Amino acid sequence: MLVTLMAKTTEEDMNQLEKDIRQLKIEYEQYFGGGKKRPPADLEWRIALTMKRYSDRGSQMNFAQRFRYSNLAQMYTKYREIFRKRMKKKEEGTVERHFGAAAREIENLRKQKHAAEPAPEPLQPWTITISCNDPDHEKKKVEELYGAFRHAKEQAGEDTAKLTREAFQQFVRQKTGDLKKQQSAHEVEFVVTVEGKHARLKARVKS
Repeated sequence: MLVTLMAKTTEEDMNQLEKDIRQLKIEYEQYFGGGKKRPPADLEWRIALTMKRYSDRGSQMNFAQRFRYSNLAQMYTKYREIFRKRMKKKEEGTVERHFGAAAREIENLRKQKHAAEPAPEPLQPWTITISCNDPDHEKKKVEELYGAFRHAKEQAGEDTAKLTREAFQQFVRQKTGDLKKQQSAHEVEFVVTVEGKHARLKARVKS
């Protein structure tokens, strides 16, 4: 029960963290465009606090949660670097003011806020590896692998409608058996990778 509650809380926190990071980008654009007097310091502080909490809690998260956290951390780090450079230019007085363009940009941002969620940011290459010896007796590992692969496909914008647990379990069972027979291996590694806009699942004999 405690594990289920923790997983639910983690998922809720990750959802809120993703929303906060995207909102931070919007509010910084409004600030740099002249629509806000101050940068969104409170929101940035809240994001940093959540990032720190889950950075210290990495061992308590499953593979899918760590995978999602890492992608959000990459997104936040990228935005922070962009904001830092633009803030430096603003403080040095090198930002050119185009109030007409800024007003149009702010209006567009307001419309976007009430429209559908923005498309996910392109993912950086990432790898998750899980070893299996007997998938039918390692259901927790298979479940974590399934969750990681499904999340990778969702983040890459791929369709997951046909990705069922039963079909995935059968695939892992068959692939493990085939590789163990072919190469006399004791364990098989399954690797989830995100390469550009595509999620990949590869199987290889553990060395």
